[in-house]
Amino acid sequence: MAGSRSMGTLRDLQLALQLKIAELWQRDALIDELELELDTKDDVIRRLQVELDSHRSASQHPAHGGDSESLGLPAVAHDEPQRTKRQAISAEPTALDPSRLTDVTLTSYSKSKESRELIQSALLENDFMKHLEHEQILTIMDCMHPTSLTQGCCVIQEGDDGSTVYVLEEGMVEVTKEGKKLCTINPGKVFGELAILYNCTRTATVTALTDIKLWAIDRQGFQTIMMRTGLIKHSQYMEFLRSVPSFQSLPVDVLSKLADVLEETHYSEGDYIIRQGAAGDTFFIISEGQVKVTQQKSANEEPEFLNNLSRGDWFGEQALKGEDVRMASVTALGDVTCLVIDRESFKQLIGGLDEVNNKQYDSDELKAKLEAEAEFFSSVSLVDFNVICTLGVGGFSRVELVQLKSDNSRSFAMKVLKKRHILDTSQQDHILSERRIMMESHSPFTVRLYRTFRDSKYLYMLLEACLGGELWSLLRDRGSFDDGITRFYTGCVVEALAFLHCRGIIYRDLKPENIILDHRGYAKLVDFGFAKKVGLGKKTWTFCGTPEYVAPEIILNKGHDSSADCWSLGILIFELLSGSPPFSGSDPMKTYNIILRGIDMVEFPKKITKSAANLIKRLCRDNPSERLGNQKNGVKDIQKHKWFEGFNWEGLRQGTVDSPFTPTVKGPLDNSNFDYFPEDTDHPPPDEESGWELEF
Repeated sequence: MAGSRSMGTLRDLQLALQLKIAELWQRDALIDELELELDTKDDVIRRLQVELDSHRSASQHPAHGGDSESLGLPAVAHDEPQRTKRQAISAEPTALDPSRLTDVTLTSYSKSKESRELIQSALLENDFMKHLEHEQILTIMDCMHPTSLTQGCCVIQEGDDGSTVYVLEEGMVEVTKEGKKLCTINPGKVFGELAILYNCTRTATVTALTDIKLWAIDRQGFQTIMMRTGLIKHSQYMEFLRSVPSFQSLPVDVLSKLADVLEETHYSEGDYIIRQGAAGDTFFIISEGQVKVTQQKSANEEPEFLNNLSRGDWFGEQALKGEDVRMASVTALGDVTCLVIDRESFKQLIGGLDEVNNKQYDSDELKAKLEAEAEFFSSVSLVDFNVICTLGVGGFSRVELVQLKSDNSRSFAMKVLKKRHILDTSQQDHILSERRIMMESHSPFTVRLYRTFRDSKYLYMLLEACLGGELWSLLRDRGSFDDGITRFYTGCVVEALAFLHCRGIIYRDLKPENIILDHRGYAKLVDFGFAKKVGLGKKTWTFCGTPEYVAPEIILNKGHDSSADCWSLGILIFELLSGSPPFSGSDPMKTYNIILRGIDMVEFPKKITKSAANLIKRLCRDNPSERLGNQKNGVKDIQKHKWFEGFNWEGLRQGTVDSPFTPTVKGPLDNSNFDYFPEDTDHPPPDEESGWELEF
């Protein structure tokens, strides 16, 4: 009986266990179902949040987006792919000479204590201005000049060119767009800030509802302050670094990156900066104040005074070479500011520049081919070509498919630019730079420029015809790409950027719209209108790029270099994988403010894998010196990232890797992979014979 009872008990236990397992399975299935439902709801909530944020910023903080540069416009939902091509933006090249900026005298205007506090508070509350350094905000406040207007006067007129940002101190203004009221702005608010980034058309009218008092600063004054403070600080940091014996043999471009990565830390009287016996990985340079160095030889003895150090002195150098046990204590004497770099950041930056691919593109075989090409194209003229159709239309140009009359098997792309338009928009330097850079860029991953022509109205650039279509069109039609497809196109772009960067050239307008496919499906960079040869270790300041793709240092006018392209590469990978860029607002100013919040504030879609997300985040670091691709191993750090594991880089360079999408190209005149564009019916532009373009 006992055995029977135990068997029955065992069966009961087994049955109970099976029921429990079935119950758990049901619960797991329910949980999976709920998680799926929650994911769907999360997506809806995120989209609603974007719209809500847009509505709130328009209704509660009307001044933050500029003079309705961000008011009353519908938000772009984050998950919606871009359906229309984005136009790039370029400021007129700065007239300021960086080497002479320290000699520029800034004009200050006297203000009451109350006015100073109001202006400073307004700047610190503004979504854009709050990202500036404290010293810059104080200088902007000093240089703002007063202006008063009576009731009914127009502060900003919709459609006018803008160059001034305002802080309202007294009275009230109304914002209207196309005659419809959007909002009112009260004292203590900033408006019109997009105009100090670059020359733009005002998108709303701002009218005084009462007599008003404003404080204002124009674009030239703002950019002088931004460039000057940045340059002076960078110059001081470089001098500090040059005084350290270990750094004296470093090349100037590496020193420049070290200067960029130094962080300011502040200490008060008596604070320990270094404590004897502690493990350390940080190196310090004193930029302001004085410190005391002491050493305790045994636990029972009083610390022995060794030295006082002041501005320009350094300590903790051994920590950069390896694990360092601090041999002395360093304490602050009064307020002290130190420039700090940790061992990991130091190790990432110290090393030679990556000269990847230099030899590959400079072979004797290539030189012979280029010489033969140059001889052939020197003998052709504009009349030797027939125009077949239009392949694309841009902000400054039109691209036609043309065919040599003497050789039906050869077609080219002819980029046609209006000389007067270039002059009117102050883009001469960009166009000349585009020509020079493309004439010397002989990479398989950049579109070739064979020669240029000019007449009284137009400039012409004879380019390699890539008939596989635009990557933008492919992305538009497919919505997004998977990891493998994205990896291939990103690999092509990485090779193109590596070629340019090791020659001191920055590209500055990376986006799907500027990537074209050849007949094999390989991707090439096209449109070098914003490319610039800055040289290694140097920076440039002109604001240019496409809003969703510009790096924070361009927005903040800190000066930028090739690391801005590394940022844009991260944005490109995100967009190819998800169908839309990570930073997107209803207008440029809002987009810039979202960018300044940083990549860590972006919620990544689940379709972006962990390794892809890691690569994107390492490319989109706020500090340019911390970006992958801008450190000691250069582009190799990108190529060796886990996301590219197993990728055949050599096969890509040799053209032996199959592309994920092979376009159908039936012949040299097949334009079927491009969108249709109607014929140009515009009246011919006026003649322009000032001679700025003689090298074309």
